[in-house]
Amino acid sequence: MKPISSDSIHPPFSHYNHGIEIPTGSRLLVCSGQLGITKDGVIPEDGAEQVRLCFENIRLILEAANMDFSNVCRLNTYVTDRDIWADYMRIRDEYTHEPRPASTLMMVSGFTREEFRIEVEALAAKVD
Repeated sequence: MKPISSDSIHPPFSHYNHGIEIPTGSRLLVCSGQLGITKDGVIPEDGAEQVRLCFENIRLILEAANMDFSNVCRLNTYVTDRDIWADYMRIRDEYTHEPRPASTLMMVSGFTREEFRIEVEALAAKVD
């Protein structure tokens, strides 16, 4: 994957790229939004724990497709409060690799269950 940017726009605010070019012939994996919930239904109160669960769930989905975080080209993230943004960015940076994926982070008013504080979607691409 190739990072794409322009010197005519403001640089990224953190560790992501404005664009990622996906090579021709890549296999794409679209991950549904992952929530901070364990396999057995436990939803931690702590925002950082929910963030980590989101990324662990994505890791397992990638693994099932014979991929890893080096294949992630885009992340869409939705959070309910600003107090977990720093945890989100720190944990995202632990999981993602160069080239960093394109990324969007949005504040939302809530999810289907009020205990959820974050949801993360991922798009991955791999040339086999």
